[in-house]
Amino acid sequence: MQFEGPIYRPPSEADSLLIQATVGCPHNKCTFCMIYKQGPPYRVRPVKDICEDIDAARAEYGENVKTLFFPSGNTIAMPTRELAAICRHAVKRFPMLQRITVYGSSRYIVQKGLDDLKILRAAGLSRIHVGLESGDDQVLQRVKKGTTAVEQIAAGRLVRRAGIELSEYVILGLGGAELSEPHARHTAAALNAIVPDFVRLRTLVPKINTLLLHEIKKGRFQLLSPYDVLRETRQLVEGLECQTVLTSDHYSNYLDLNGRLPDDKPRLLDTVDQALTWDESRFRSMFVGTQ
Repeated sequence: MQFEGPIYRPPSEADSLLIQATVGCPHNKCTFCMIYKQGPPYRVRPVKDICEDIDAARAEYGENVKTLFFPSGNTIAMPTRELAAICRHAVKRFPMLQRITVYGSSRYIVQKGLDDLKILRAAGLSRIHVGLESGDDQVLQRVKKGTTAVEQIAAGRLVRRAGIELSEYVILGLGGAELSEPHARHTAAALNAIVPDFVRLRTLVPKINTLLLHEIKKGRFQLLSPYDVLRETRQLVEGLECQTVLTSDHYSNYLDLNGRLPDDKPRLLDTVDQALTWDESRFRSMFVGTQ
């Protein structure tokens, strides 16, 4: 099997077979992301090569593979006919397959449209991980996400209408001190409008070689303290009214929050309130620009 460039996958895909379908990210402008800033440039691997990797994985692991993730950074941008072809080939080669997953940003999901998403669902694509990051337009513009809250909501609804599971990622602290309140409030509103299957929390960790770290060093962006992140988390959770699974499945978070909303909201809010009484020494360091 062939791999090129950085290969990232969600923690929830830790046990999944990884077969690279695309290289790099077609947007690659987000100020907080360092993954593909040094390349390689975005491209789609030939279907023939991808299918050969699927065949090689079948020869190595047998037919009992149950979950498959197609990296890299934005595989939903792959032409629908080609993405559907590799999904069908994977289903054929792994009869026990229960889930096929990709990363996909809202811009490219909207470009696909409902008909193409339904084609992909019929081919076997069953979950898309979307970096919502924020539902606030000012935050999205500042971090150069390349989308708007309206487009994020439209994309999420398209995925749900197509019958594909949807994981939406939120970056706590992405608005900094200045935009913390609207970031939490508008993100909750966007998620309520989308009703994703999963809301996955991440906490902003400034990375080396990113524009965001440069802004921090120049004093143009003020990071939130652990307590400020927890207060923002509380506002977000309090504002969520949709039925979804909330999870904090990432090393960056100051607190492990997992539950089903809205039923578990009182317990989750109590957990945040308890954490707000902790001594600061219980929280991880901020990792500013160290990785």
